[in-house]
This record gives sequence, structure tokens and C-alpha cells, in this order.
Amino acid sequence: MAAIIPIKYYNTYVLKSIKPSGFSNIYDWYVEEARIRGGYNNVQTGLSPRAFLRSEQNSTEILSNSIIYSGVVNSRTGINQTNQFASGEDITRTVDPSKGSIQKLYAEDTNLIIFQERKVNKALIDKDAIYTQEGQPVQTASNVVIGGIIAYAGEFGISQNPESFAVYGYRKYFTDKDKGSVMRLSQDGLTEISNYGMYDFFRDSFKTLGTGKAIGGWDIHNKCYTLSLQPSAVNATATTLSFDENVKGWVSRYSYTPNNLFSIQNSFYSTTLGSVFIHNSIGPNRANFYGCQYDSTVKTIFNTNPSLVKSFKTINYEGGTNWQMASLTTNEDSANAINVFSMPLSLNAMQTAMLRNEFKRKEDKYFANLVNTSAFQQGEVVYGKSISGVKGFFATVDMKATNTVTSGTNELFSVSLDYTESSY
Repeated sequence: MAAIIPIKYYNTYVLKSIKPSGFSNIYDWYVEEARIRGGYNNVQTGLSPRAFLRSEQNSTEILSNSIIYSGVVNSRTGINQTNQFASGEDITRTVDPSKGSIQKLYAEDTNLIIFQERKVNKALIDKDAIYTQEGQPVQTASNVVIGGIIAYAGEFGISQNPESFAVYGYRKYFTDKDKGSVMRLSQDGLTEISNYGMYDFFRDSFKTLGTGKAIGGWDIHNKCYTLSLQPSAVNATATTLSFDENVKGWVSRYSYTPNNLFSIQNSFYSTTLGSVFIHNSIGPNRANFYGCQYDSTVKTIFNTNPSLVKSFKTINYEGGTNWQMASLTTNEDSANAINVFSMPLSLNAMQTAMLRNEFKRKEDKYFANLVNTSAFQQGEVVYGKSISGVKGFFATVDMKATNTVTSGTNELFSVSLDYTESSY
């Protein structure tokens, strides 16, 4: 039967002697290893008396807000000192512990950017900073590896989502879940890009994110920062969307949920279920992600003259032939869905098509009547499914494209409604 023998000292092994009959003490001998790493014919250490200091606390200590560097490595000369950490030298740097642990390090030129949970700092490499009487830092050459640490203005960090980090040029993108913000770090400092028309959305989305992931990546093809918010709750819906610097806004949402996002040589890739997918590939179908075909949708809200009760009569759009109105609703009524007009072949088919409520093409624009589908309300003068016009203060229109066209583009340029003043 084998038993575990605890050893109280380092670099030793124990010899268990047989206890003579009648003796209560145990003969345990601790033998110190004399050769380095215990190897055969390795260098032997001296056998003179040595003093040992026993540490009462030898457990592992994690310094989550500190960084340390080792010796140099040079592959050309064969020097490798990465396993050397000289305790007599100043080789550690510590950031403010109240700002949380270090989550991400990024080297940029001769600086090291340090992302904490609630703060972003910049550490100088191979140089240090001295300060003037006005408190302005002046960089000077130094023999230190990691010089002074300078904090960026703004109480923002990367929370515990380093997977949200993406970089393009001098712009760095990341999320701060605790602040409900999406951030950009560039030459002008920190900017809260989630405020560009999406503050409410990100505030609510980060509340429900929990311990989930915020996966970010730079789309080199479309020049956009793509972010996928994936909550940890069961059956929660993930959201993938992108930010465009050219329009300073969030321009699109996507139907796919990736595990990773990255760009290589002008191509944008994502991974899921152990497979790598290339995006923006040439093919007849659009919005086809991971083998699943999706529809493209655009939601438009019409709120001209918000204090005026309107009767929306017609709708028109400019774009491809594959779009249809999936729904139109107001605070009072709703309308029938409208499909795209299909060109008939015979005179009878053309006449029948003209009587159907579909989009009709005229001068490269598509027009259709809005047929009310709401139930009759007491006191109404005009109502019913055969009556054109949908009443309300505002209207919400959902346009949809099936993305299965075989040639040409499938673009949507504009959507507009024609209305008149209405009354109850």
C-alpha cells in the first residue's frame, strides 16, 4: 500500500527508517540534493554549512494590478534571459489598485497601453518622464525598460471584456460594460462612441450582458468596428452591429453570432463552432452566414409634424426590385403588407396586376396604396379594408428584402409616405 509522505523542505527527499521495537519516535531523515536539478554528473553545490530562512507564508500571491519584465532575449547571439527576474533590480510597475485588475496590454510604437477594468494608462518604454513646474511631463531617454505610467483623461476602462478590443491604425476600440459604453482611444484621447445615437441601446444591452462576452473586431473590408454582444442568460438574443467612422454612427446590424472576429490582408473573417468563415465573398445570395440564409430589414420611423393627426395614403421607395413592405403601423391603425410588382406576360394578367395592391414601378420608383387593416372603431367616418389611408401621429415602416436575387444590386435608397391632415 502506497502512502503520501509530506516533505517540509525544498530540494530534499525523505528516508523512512524502520522503527525499532519499544521506541516511540520515528526515524525520518531529510536528505538535501547536492547536484543541480538532481541530474547525473551535474554541477555539485558546495557542502559547507548553509543557513536557511523558513517562510511562514509560501502560498501563491497574485498581483493583478502589476506588471513585471524579465531579462533580454536575442536570437542572433543566443542570449535568452526570459527566465531571469532579478529581485535586486527595479523590474516591476504597479498601477492604481482601486481601478481594478489589468485586463489587456497593447504595445504601440515606444509605448505600452495598459487597460484596467476602470482606467486606461500609458507606460513609457525605454524612456522616462520628468515634470515641469506646471506639471507637464517631458520625456527623456533612460535605461529603464518600463518608465513612468501616465493615465489617460477619463474614468473609463475595459471592464472584464478584453475580447472587445480591436485596433486599426492609431484607433483602438473596446467596451466598458460597467459604464454601459463603447469607447475609442485615438490621438485625441478617449471618446464614447456609443453616444452617437445608441446610448439607450448600449445602456440596456450591457445591463443584460451579465458574464457574457462582448466580442469585437475590425472589418477591414467595410472599414467598420464590428461588435457582438452575447449575454450569458439562457435563450438570450445576441446582437452584432458595426460602427462606421465616416458617418460617425452605427450603420448596420448582422444576423450572425461569432466566436471571434479578425481581418487579414483586406479580408474579414469570423469563427464559430470550430470553423473559419470569410465575409463579403462573391456570390448570388446576400446575408448568408454560416450556411443560413437571412432577410435584410430596414425600419424607418416617419414623424413629420408630430402634433398633427395624419392619414398616410401612399408609400414609395427607390431601390432594387426585391424589396417589400413587411408592415406599417401607427399609434392607431395598421396596413396590409405590400409585395413588389411582378411583370405579367399577358394583357389579362397585366390588368389583374394593376388592380392588386402591389408596388407599381414608375420612373424607376415604386409606388403603392396603403390599405387600412384595422378594425372598425365607433364614430369613424372612413374605415374598412377597402379604404386607402392609415391614421396616426407617426408611422413605423418595416422594409424587407429576401436576398436571393441572382444579379445586380439589392439596394434601398429612400422610403417616403404621402399623407394628408386627418381628424377623428
